[in-house]
Amino acid sequence: MAKRLEQIVAIDDVALATEMELCLGGDAEKLLLASLDGNNRNAFAPRTIVTGFVVGRHNDDVVVDIGYKSEGVVAAEEFSEAEQGVGSKVQVMIVEIKPAGDLVLSKRQADLQIGWNQVLGNNKEGDRVRGRVVRKIKGGLLVDIGVPVFLPASQVDLRRAPDVGEYIGQEVEAEIIKIDAERKNIVVSRRKVLEEERKKNRENLVKELHVGDLREGQVKNITDFGAFIDLGGLDGLLHITDMSWGRVNHPSEVVSIGQKIEVVVLDYDAERNRISLGLKQKTRNPWEDIGERYPIGSVHEGTVVNLMTYGAFVKLEDGIEGLVHISEMSWTRQVAHPNEVLKAGERAKVMVLEIDHEKQEISLGMKQADSNPWDTIKDKYPVGAKVKGKVKNLTNYGAFIEIEAGIEGLLHVNDISWTKKLTHPSSELQKDQEIDAVVMEIDRERQRISLGMKQLTQDPWLDEIPKKLKKGTVIDGKVTKVTNFGVFIEILDGLEGLLHVTEMDDGQKAEDLQPEQAVKVKVLNLDVETRKIGLSMKGTK
Repeated sequence: MAKRLEQIVAIDDVALATEMELCLGGDAEKLLLASLDGNNRNAFAPRTIVTGFVVGRHNDDVVVDIGYKSEGVVAAEEFSEAEQGVGSKVQVMIVEIKPAGDLVLSKRQADLQIGWNQVLGNNKEGDRVRGRVVRKIKGGLLVDIGVPVFLPASQVDLRRAPDVGEYIGQEVEAEIIKIDAERKNIVVSRRKVLEEERKKNRENLVKELHVGDLREGQVKNITDFGAFIDLGGLDGLLHITDMSWGRVNHPSEVVSIGQKIEVVVLDYDAERNRISLGLKQKTRNPWEDIGERYPIGSVHEGTVVNLMTYGAFVKLEDGIEGLVHISEMSWTRQVAHPNEVLKAGERAKVMVLEIDHEKQEISLGMKQADSNPWDTIKDKYPVGAKVKGKVKNLTNYGAFIEIEAGIEGLLHVNDISWTKKLTHPSSELQKDQEIDAVVMEIDRERQRISLGMKQLTQDPWLDEIPKKLKKGTVIDGKVTKVTNFGVFIEILDGLEGLLHVTEMDDGQKAEDLQPEQAVKVKVLNLDVETRKIGLSMKGTK
């Protein structure tokens, strides 16, 4: 009998069991076993939680006696080290009673059931609970509040978190929003707790908020036009224009999500709960004494920060930028785009041309910071001077010749040859060709130079042509152009005369002749003043 009792109770209770045996006789074992399951020895059924005692170990299992006709085993992994000692009192759940009377027990399921009973008995929907986030599951998180409960991803924070896994291991406070006792399912919301706290903070904040206050907040969201700052109950907008006195291309250059910053309250609309915040207002406005630091006419060095089609923005200091218009970049060049002259990030010397205090704008000039070469152009290139240059561009009316870097002159098509009637300079000139020319005229105000190429030689119409082409002279020629009124004939290098239809051989028509066809003609007349030559085919045979 005593040996049987030792298997049922803890070692240090043997004396008590023996005493019970002496007092009660053979009924002692029956009474003791009946007490082990909570006053009902016959309440052994699956899913029942009973009390037992650890009586030993068998392989990886712990042997537990619950007062039934046979002991049961529980996986050792369900016990802590302290709970595995012989004589330890434990609560287990009867998982299964096999036909032979063997017991399958579970301490883990018993602990879970007891925990659920405690949670369900002590809490209801709307109550707050605290627990630790244990793992991430589909749709949200699992939180241990004594039993595992579900925290949906949408209820983790005020705004849906990008990755709820970041909360694993954290202690959180949440509100029970749904209890399904039958399925042992509890859903909680941390968002509801945060919303209530936010509402209280908002009410307190509204009472003490004033324009001009310095407030600490946290960046909650960033957009293209600014950032929303949580002031602890109220969100305020920090507009991109109020982030810095200098240029800000995107708010992310100044702030980042989660960053704590101190801002100035610029405006508060209580009716719409809108707060305007500023960051640059914490520092002095650099435009306050702009005229003293950058007087008109002063020259400074700045950094090119942006290039537009109409000009370049140059930063003089943080918060102070000026525009160099494309027309103010060079005295000599026709700049089509600022990137022909400047590139972002480089240093540039500029002159302050104008300041608009109201609009906070500065007009700058690059060319004004250097001497104007057109001021001395007449001294350098007097009329009649011979110059060398390179053909930079060809147009219908002439060619632009660069005579030095940035200084170009126009060679009109009529000033290329004394004798040739040119319709386009490309018949005589090519781009990048080096030529000689004569300065014919300089217009400093309009920054224009007129050049001549034929003026390098004597005008053949004054002497040579009249001598070679006297009236009645018969000469070989070549058809250059056929018209309905006559044919143009080249009789000297580039020199043309007109063979009128009335001066053609009898029975011959203009269309009978073809370009490049060789013909023999006679000088009918020569007008030096108009520089025209009349030709005839009659009497040339």
